[in-house]
Amino acid sequence: MARAEELRQEWQERVRAECPQQSMAAQDSIVRWLIGEDTARFEAMEGTQLAIARQAMDYRFRILQQRYLGLPQDRAYKNLLQRLSSLALVRNKVRTGVALSRDRHRTVMDVLQEVIQQLIQSDTYIRQQMQWIAQCAPDPRLRNALTLASVEEYCLRPIRNQPLLVYRFVNYLRQSQRGGMTQVPTGELIRLISDEIAPDDAENPVSLVDNEALAQYQEQQVWEEQQAMREDVKREFLRYLEEKVEPAAARWLQLHLQGKTQEAIAKALDMPIRQVYRLREKISYHAVRVFALKTHSDLVTTWLGTSLEQNLGLTPDLWNSFWQSLTPLQQGLIYDLKAKMSFEAIAKARGLKTNQVSMEWVKLYLSAQALRGASPQPSAELETEVP
Repeated sequence: MARAEELRQEWQERVRAECPQQSMAAQDSIVRWLIGEDTARFEAMEGTQLAIARQAMDYRFRILQQRYLGLPQDRAYKNLLQRLSSLALVRNKVRTGVALSRDRHRTVMDVLQEVIQQLIQSDTYIRQQMQWIAQCAPDPRLRNALTLASVEEYCLRPIRNQPLLVYRFVNYLRQSQRGGMTQVPTGELIRLISDEIAPDDAENPVSLVDNEALAQYQEQQVWEEQQAMREDVKREFLRYLEEKVEPAAARWLQLHLQGKTQEAIAKALDMPIRQVYRLREKISYHAVRVFALKTHSDLVTTWLGTSLEQNLGLTPDLWNSFWQSLTPLQQGLIYDLKAKMSFEAIAKARGLKTNQVSMEWVKLYLSAQALRGASPQPSAELETEVP
């Protein structure tokens, strides 16, 4: 429990420094909520996993501070609805669902309230969080703030590049469409369908609830893998800036990731603002032109889903269009790179200089990403084809 105790002490100092208006009991409740009920899990964490856990606690604390802590219950709940409805993807999904439903008089806020209410009543994770919050915070106002912060963080978790709330809304639509009826037949019996189905070729029923739980578990695993890759990229890029550019560049990136403005970064680094802007341009150049495409291309492109195995993130139609626009030399370069040949080996085989191969690859990648950015991307995952 040494690591959990260390985290607890760190958070006690931070909460007391940033929330002096809260009582000592409230500050301790906030720390308990952030650390969580299962403190033993921290002992098995190393490196990236621990960094992700720290980042998650910081994220939840900032949500609590910005929108819920110390506010009346009505105002805090209104902040939750405004935050969730501000997401364009969620707002469009809700509007589309309402337009296609029988009841077209409901607003986005009405539907969001129903989805959140259903989430609080039926979601296992949220119910566990509410039980833990009840143990942490005896004060009803603080308990309400912690619950709303937990709901927001949970709803905004990225699952396949979409907030979890989108999937909860889809489930809500399915249930409301299945249960809602505008006309009840008078001459026929109404048949009730349970959450189990019995396939014709099997005696044992298959539980739809188990399938949903499995899908949620798989989505959580994907999210954790994405977060782990993100931390790997950040750590390696910080090391690259420290060693290959200058220590100030690594410090700039850390401050930038904390959400600091360029003026605040200039003050923290004790630099003129113009020098900070030049440093930002230098970091941007190294991030795109060197780190992402030369020294750590596999790591970055795998994380972004733009590797050659994924056809640079292009859909099949875009990939075919991109492929047809390439010269025979460029197509051969892609064949060689997909065969895992190094730049040196490709240069030797094709009678080129290594720098020529490297520059050609940078040009190909950037043109593919420009094509990708100029075209709307579907939300569904598409299979990639190797030319």
